[in-house]
Amino acid sequence: VQLQASGGGMVQAGDSLRLSCAASGRTSDSNAAGWFRQGPGKERELVAAINWSGSSSWYDDSVDGRFTVSRDNVKKIVYLQMHSLKPEDTAIYYCATSRAVDTRWRALDYDFWGRGTLVTVSS
Repeated sequence: VQLQASGGGMVQAGDSLRLSCAASGRTSDSNAAGWFRQGPGKERELVAAINWSGSSSWYDDSVDGRFTVSRDNVKKIVYLQMHSLKPEDTAIYYCATSRAVDTRWRALDYDFWGRGTLVTVSS
């Protein structure tokens, strides 16, 4: 499975961005998905996760109410819609998928990783 994340960029506080994560290859192994981020000097953290069907999602408290994770299994794309962006959202955002179908919260539960897309939010 190959994952390609896109949609990052430089925005101002309060703006919105939508990240996309396109899967290719043996996508039958690419089920539950998650969006992680790693800010400057910070550890990688999970910010949003979604199960295979899209019926269940999870958000870190820091983004809950501002970010929405969704997926289109026909197009094999997972999205992260980000609203009301803050400077503290500045990070490299990585998408990851798991062979598991249920939502996963630990990085070690994810089997495939994209290369990341940079989001920079200025105040």
